[in-house]
Amino acid sequence: MIKRTSQDIRRLNRFEVLRRFYAGTGAMSRQDLAAATGLSFATVANLTAELLEAGVLVEAGHEESGGGRPRARLAVNAERGALIGIDIAETAVHAELFDLALDVRHSVERPLPPGDVRPADVVAQLALCVEELLSGSETPRARVLGAGVSVPGMVEREGGVSSFSPYWSWHEVPLRALLAERLGLPLWLDNPLRASTVAELWFGAGREVDDLVVLTLRAGVGAGIAVDGQLYRGFTNSAGEWGHTCLAIDGRLCTCGNRGCVEAYVSTRGIAQTWRELAPDDERAAGPDDAATVAALARAAEQGDATATEAVDRTARYLGAAVANLVNLLNPRALVLGNQVVDLLGERLLTATYEAVTRHALPLPHRAATLRRSAVPHNAVTRGAAAFALEGFLDDREVFGPVSRMRRPRERKAGGPAGSADAEG
Repeated sequence: MIKRTSQDIRRLNRFEVLRRFYAGTGAMSRQDLAAATGLSFATVANLTAELLEAGVLVEAGHEESGGGRPRARLAVNAERGALIGIDIAETAVHAELFDLALDVRHSVERPLPPGDVRPADVVAQLALCVEELLSGSETPRARVLGAGVSVPGMVEREGGVSSFSPYWSWHEVPLRALLAERLGLPLWLDNPLRASTVAELWFGAGREVDDLVVLTLRAGVGAGIAVDGQLYRGFTNSAGEWGHTCLAIDGRLCTCGNRGCVEAYVSTRGIAQTWRELAPDDERAAGPDDAATVAALARAAEQGDATATEAVDRTARYLGAAVANLVNLLNPRALVLGNQVVDLLGERLLTATYEAVTRHALPLPHRAATLRRSAVPHNAVTRGAAAFALEGFLDDREVFGPVSRMRRPRERKAGGPAGSADAEG
């Protein structure tokens, strides 16, 4: 059973309030925030006072209140500092610099060497990316509040250790320590599953529903899980390795060494293999770059190529069966599909996948769930990685200080007056 301290509860409430400013509604009054979050007005006033004092929020004019004093409207102070989000993918490092409103100010990408990439290669390219971000945006290093780094595979989050990479021969690599020596910035590490899920919680479907699953479909495949509006990590931060659950007994060999994994069928590598199996003599399916092959597949299917169309539809059947397992197991309100595969294959894949989910999922959880494409603007992984850094900054006790008095957990308003403990937030 999870036991949350008063500091934990206050931190969660702080996130809940601040997330509302990233929902696309612009400036908000304290009354708006209380209505949107379900927190009491006194709690909201207390939390926004902290955020104003820390410079995270600023006053942005007033609105009429129907006869009383005009209500102050608050907004995120975009100029409070900068955040960096970094996506380490199989073939490249993509990095973006954001202001505090999480708007992109500058982007860079640097390739990784082919083959078995060493940690030193990643550190070197990542350090160059950060230098290019700062120089290209004319941002002093002192203004960077932190950097979030998404690294594929299993990550030991507290220690900043890349425990296992499905692409390279990495085991127990102290990546955060290696990066800290080069960057001199506060750093938070996790993987693409959780980066994409945090991006959805702050900027996408998580603003509308509390229980969702976010599917990442690229060279690696996984499922980020949010329960009751909170990211679910599991006991060892390993939850969501859906790509390495079994779809076909004694099926294709997966990068993890097992056979028949979901990833072996619905990743870029798996989709390229499906096309090659269906069209062994088609040169378009024979290229070494899996993402480029999937892009070629999408073009061929769009042009009416029957074999390419069958490859997309077969991928959708694999994906639909695997997604139905998640519907039956987790009973989410929304399943969000995103990243490279969805961007390349688009609505044809989604439509056929939904049909397959309908065939395989139980009726009751299926009726409750919606299947949607990610609407997070720009790169969900870099944006989610930047949100790691934002959350880390919001956790900083030097900025926000310790909780000096006991406070009750967040409560939804039931119509009665707030008690004194709830009023303190």
